[in-house]
Amino acid sequence: MPVQVNEIVIRAVVESGAAGGASGDAAGDIESIVSECVEQVLDILREKEER
Repeated sequence: MPVQVNEIVIRAVVESGAAGGASGDAAGDIESIVSECVEQVLDILREKEER
């Protein structure tokens, strides 16, 4: 029987840092988090196709 996901919940914690905006490290961290999320979603889709 196929499984259908009707809702997905994404939670994030935002911590306030020093004033002046994001630094280069913060931008790199965000990029690595996004790429990890994309990889996990692609893994889930690959598993779904194998069924």
